[in-house]
Amino acid sequence: QVQPVESGGGLVQAGASLRLSCTVSGRPSLNSSAMGWFRHAPGKEADREFVASISWSSRTTYYEDSVKGRFTISRDNNKNTVYLQMNSLKPEDTSIYYCAVGNTKYASNWWADFGSWGQGTQVTVSS
Repeated sequence: QVQPVESGGGLVQAGASLRLSCTVSGRPSLNSSAMGWFRHAPGKEADREFVASISWSSRTTYYEDSVKGRFTISRDNNKNTVYLQMNSLKPEDTSIYYCAVGNTKYASNWWADFGSWGQGTQVTVSS
């Protein structure tokens, strides 16, 4: 069973940085899958919000508008791991961040293009 496991969340002050990691077990390689990060803020009615995604080759990345220029997604297929470097964090970035394995090789901003999800890691940014 494919299982992504996130780590790296925490409580930081506005302006700080965090790097989230997501390691996927249950597969010999992630070479055939895009990867994505989504988030959900407790109390918000909206479903998981797209944050960033990356194609299998790392050639294509997509970002949600509010994180462009601050967040960077990357991956290491040899380690079955995807990263989300988050700089200049803002209180509105406070959410549970979820990692997801894509159903195809191609980056996407649509949650339905991702089939395996992690349990999430909490990121809290204080003002």
